[in-house]
Amino acid sequence: MSFHLSAQDIRVDDGHILRARLDNGEGEWVDAELDLNTVLGNNDGLFEWEGGDFAASAEGITFQLEGDENVPILRAGLTNMNGDVNWHDVNLAERITNNGGQFELQ
Repeated sequence: MSFHLSAQDIRVDDGHILRARLDNGEGEWVDAELDLNTVLGNNDGLFEWEGGDFAASAEGITFQLEGDENVPILRAGLTNMNGDVNWHDVNLAERITNNGGQFELQ
């Protein structure tokens, strides 16, 4: 299940630390965090899942819950091999789930 459907207080701190209170399936809300630099990379100006350290070559990183379903969207200007900045976004719910109160990459 996409993590945002069982989460409260979702935010991204320091441009790359995803934090939230997640339902652990036992009726408790637990604090969880995931360093997005461990699961997202920059591949020539594009977000890449299972890459790493995207924030080192990014600028203007923002995070927002969007739409009626509060879809978690991360946006950034990512530098490509030519040094140009490309503005892209990634839906964190595409690959990040809640597994018993912990973030997990699918």
